[in-house]
Formats: sequence, C-alpha cells, structure tokens
Amino acid sequence: MMRYFGKGTLLFRLVLLIQLAFFATLGAAAPLRLEITEGVVEPLAFAAPAFIAENAGGADYASQLAELVVQDLTSSGLFRAIPSRAHISKITSFSSPVQFSDWAAINAQALIAGAVTAEAGGQITVKFRVYDVFAGQEMGQGLQFTGRADGWRRIAHKVADVVYSRITGETGYFDSRVVFVSETGRKGSRKKRLAVMDYDGENVQYLTDSSALVLAPRFSPSGDKLLYTSYESGFPRIYLMDVGSARRRVLQNSNGTMSFAPRFSPDGNSVVYSLEKGGNTDIYIMSLSSGKQRRLTNSPAIETAPSFSPDGTQVVFESDRSGDPQLYVMPARGGSAKRVSFGNGRYGTPVWSPRGDMIAFTKQSKGRFHIGVMRVDGSQERLLTASFLDEGPSWSPNGRVIMFARETQGANGASSLYSVDVSGRNLKPVRTPDGASDPAWSPLGG
Repeated sequence: MMRYFGKGTLLFRLVLLIQLAFFATLGAAAPLRLEITEGVVEPLAFAAPAFIAENAGGADYASQLAELVVQDLTSSGLFRAIPSRAHISKITSFSSPVQFSDWAAINAQALIAGAVTAEAGGQITVKFRVYDVFAGQEMGQGLQFTGRADGWRRIAHKVADVVYSRITGETGYFDSRVVFVSETGRKGSRKKRLAVMDYDGENVQYLTDSSALVLAPRFSPSGDKLLYTSYESGFPRIYLMDVGSARRRVLQNSNGTMSFAPRFSPDGNSVVYSLEKGGNTDIYIMSLSSGKQRRLTNSPAIETAPSFSPDGTQVVFESDRSGDPQLYVMPARGGSAKRVSFGNGRYGTPVWSPRGDMIAFTKQSKGRFHIGVMRVDGSQERLLTASFLDEGPSWSPNGRVIMFARETQGANGASSLYSVDVSGRNLKPVRTPDGASDPAWSPLGG
C-alpha cells in the first residue's frame, strides 16, 4: 500500500510535518493574480530554477522537486514554464536577494525559489518562496514541508498546490489521488481490478485481484475509504474498503436484489446507491453506522447514478421515467424530482461539482459520446469532449478539471483515462500501466 506522510489526522494516513511559515509577511497582498475564467487562453509565464541543495543529501532531490512542481503547474494549462536555458539570473542561495530585473527581462511573471535539506532519519525539508516578479515582492509567506525522502513527490505536489493557490486564489489539486478500474485482456473478456494512483498516474497500487468484475469505485470525503461494486458473489454488491489496510465489507446483501452505483454523502456518514428488486431499480440511502436503508425514489423507471450536492441537501440522478435517460434533481430526503436535462440525446452518470455550481454528465447524441457540464438548473449546457465513447466524469477536488474514460472503436478498442478542464481546454491522456476506466478523484490530500 502506498504510504504518504500526513498530518496525523484521518485525512492523511502517515505523518506529515507541515511546518509553519518561517518568514514574516512582506506587506500587503501581491498584485499578481491569475483570474481563472473561460476566457483564459494565455498561460502565465513563470520560472522555477532547480532548488538549492543545502547539504549533500539534498542534492539527490533538488532538481527532481523543481521539475515536478513545473510539471504540475504546466499540466493545468494555466501556466507556462520558461526553460532554464533562458534564465539570466541564477538562484545560488535561498537567502540571497532576488534580481527581479533579470527575471522580468525574460518575461517571467512569477518566480519559484526553493531549497532542500536532507535530515536525519530519512527525511527531507523543502522550503520555498513565490515571487511576483514585476511587483518585485514575495507573494505571501515562505513555507517549508518536512517529510520522508521517499515521499518527495508528494512534497513537490504540495508545493505546486501552494503556488497554484497563491496565484489563482483557488485550491489546487496536485496532492490528490485517483481510484480507477484497471483493465487487461481482450475486449469482451477483460479482467478488471481496482487500482489507485497519484493524480498524474504515478505510484499505481492495486487494491483487488482480477478474480471478480469490479465497477465504479468512489472515494469517501476523507479519502481513507472507498465504495465500489463487485460481482464476486455473481450479483452486483456494494463493498466498503479501508484504503490503508484494504480491509473491506459488503454493505448491501439482501437476497434477490442487486445493488450498485454507490456514492458517499458529503459528511461520509451515508451511502446513496441503486437497488434492483423485483425488476425495478430505485435509489436508496443507507446509514453507515446503523445499516438502516431508506428508499428515495418510487418509480417504475430505472433510477440510478445518484450524486449528492456538496451541501448534502440534493441528489442528482439518472432516470428513464420520461422515455430516454435524463437527469433529475430531488431533495436528499427523497420526494418530487425535477428534470434538469432537456437537450437532444441521452444523459447519464451525473456528478455534482465540489464547487456546487455545475453538474458533469455523459451524453450520447447522434452516435457520439460526450462529457459535458451544465448549471444545476440545467441551463448553460456545454459539451467538452466528443468521441466514439467518453463516459464516467469525475471532478478534481477544486472543481476545475474533469477526468473521464475514453474507449476506442473496433474489436481491439481499449479504454483509457483522459482529463479536460471545465472550459473544454487542455484535453490530454492520463498515463496508466494498462487499460483504465471509471476514474474517481480523491479529496485534496486524500
């Protein structure tokens, strides 16, 4: 099992020492700020020289840390790194004054300076500052992270999250993970198993073997548990897994029923899911503490793919009660549902944005599949992708990026993961060792 350093809370499974800011704040908020709107088309130019190695052990990580920070920021599509060969100044000491004119001369709007020290006991300390080059001042306070040396990638992701937040004013998503279904074998006879990885495809670890079909894994709000559907009994059943230990238990196991498409409530105390009984599929909610379940829909239609709003008051779901699959929103306690999708085509797999302002979905129309977003009232529908088969959107923790599965056409068609930002820009594949489907993003730091 992958191990991280953490803060000692349930959110972090290993020991992370996030040390406090170590220099005084230098004045008011810096003027450099990247406004993220649908109109952002020109990435912000920044420079991130290799971090300073403050002792011999730090030299093993100095370049790698800076390179991964650069990789994270540029992968968002919002930033453009100025290559080191264009740098006029060199950062030779973390405490030396910055020659802002040299960085302004190469049009670097932001500068990231860092240093790394190898500590006793296999730990490293990474400290860094973010500068507004044209204002000639530091943005916020310097920070340092201390953690295990073999967790240097996670430290770099945390640095990138801070830089992203300083410049955009929003939280990042680089220190996050993705659980997905890893697929091997030929189409039609694929073996599937649960896997989890860093958001960028690194540190892949497998959570189940391929002896039983698995579907639709979902992280808990705290990131330490998973829900998923397994066919190991011959029928779809919902399982709850502890990510750290891989221990699991079945949640819903009534004879003559099939349960699937589970998701946690925002407080992590309940699970909403679909239950097929007597040929009818409705949406239910279950308390994880008592095991008591309650029916939320009561329709002869197929009701599935429920997803809570971030405040836990509403649920969006898929239903064919109007003839074709469409999206509906109902109170989390059940009751009357309001249809919110009205475009041409079939809608499914809705997922409420963690920001609460949009719903992502899969749409099938005119022989093509799309990942799209709409306002929660169904207005302002926008299709972000189009292919032979795109499906299963999942939001990044900050609600700016959507990851989904894409399958290619033909007898040898394969499934893989892609991501796209909420404006439809920066579409790119996510590297996985084998085929992959059903991605689900963890919370930040999960």
